[in-house]
Amino acid sequence: MPTTSSRLLALLSLLQARRDWPGADLAARLHVHVRTIRRDVDRLRELGYPIVATKGPDGGYRLDAGSRLPPLLFDDDQAVALAVALQTTAATAAAGGRAGPGPGADIGEAAARALHTVRDLMPARLRHRIDTLRASVVAPPRTPAERPDGRVLATLADAVRAREELRFDYAPPPAPPRDGPDNRAAGPPQDPDHRVDGPPPNPDAATRSQAREAAAPPPGREAARVRRRVQPHHLVAWGGRWYLLAWDLDRADWRTFRADRVTPRVPTGPRFTPRALPGGDVAAFVAGRFRGADGPGDWPCRGEVILDLPAADVARHAFDGLVEEWGPGRCRLVLGSWSWAGLACAVGRFDADFEVVGPPELRSALARLARRAAGAAAGEGPSPEARHLPRPCPEDRFDGG
Repeated sequence: MPTTSSRLLALLSLLQARRDWPGADLAARLHVHVRTIRRDVDRLRELGYPIVATKGPDGGYRLDAGSRLPPLLFDDDQAVALAVALQTTAATAAAGGRAGPGPGADIGEAAARALHTVRDLMPARLRHRIDTLRASVVAPPRTPAERPDGRVLATLADAVRAREELRFDYAPPPAPPRDGPDNRAAGPPQDPDHRVDGPPPNPDAATRSQAREAAAPPPGREAARVRRRVQPHHLVAWGGRWYLLAWDLDRADWRTFRADRVTPRVPTGPRFTPRALPGGDVAAFVAGRFRGADGPGDWPCRGEVILDLPAADVARHAFDGLVEEWGPGRCRLVLGSWSWAGLACAVGRFDADFEVVGPPELRSALARLARRAAGAAAGEGPSPEARHLPRPCPEDRFDGG
């Protein structure tokens, strides 16, 4: 017969594995009487475990959430998985290159401290397994350095789960240095109320933003915060950042907000009945918004060409494009982009002869690109009218940047 201490650990492990346990099932699993289970539950309660009795024909027990985190019990596989996850989180935060204290710095530090605690409590055989799994996370050049505060993520997640309206201050993107090169045209939109956090669908968007900045210096970051009132629906991760997908009550539209720019206000608002997300698929909806669509959808600009390259060579660099064999040494390529100019550049980067299948907008964009490239090669600057050519494109739908 197991000792009381080992039986308590076995009982705790069972309670952590499933939400509700009938008392008779626990007794059968541990080969003891139901009265023994009741006494063991009382002992665990004295140790700080919030175990509640459940009503019903059989009666039972549930390990409930309490006001503080009680001691936890993990098997070997769970302990290793937890340590690896903490190690990856700590290494990823360090690779993000965030300098100095600020929102988000606590996530990596907390993960590193938790990893140290977990490792020290492991038996030697598990510590050896963890030490052989040391990970080095290398951040890609475009990995965002901004990381949300862990408390902000928890607040957003709570509001999503409780279906409560949320009020928060939303900060604009930081202004780039005025004395250095301006790379905004190639990066995310800089307007304070954009709906997409990614490459701007309209190449003129960054130009218009620059013109406004030149006319009047923007207010400070804190002064420029915008109050928002939303119905939060999902907390999602995309491209190394956290976003809140929500219905904006003041704009009557779906919006996606970068979590590292959100400062929640308390208390939360009234409960709401969730709206149906267009398409019903969160991943497809967010991907469509990043591509410039109103919901789940494709790129706003899509073209087709025949490239004088083997399909196998093109497929490695086509990302979400469609590549199809088209005879010896040739392939059919269908690509999407934010703009026709961007699509023309994407086709040109394969450095091969090609034939345009369509549409006419792609031909026109290639002709404009050819004229500009020829002028640049000849040492000519852009013509005055070229600087102001309108380029219609769909409205972007993210509050990122």
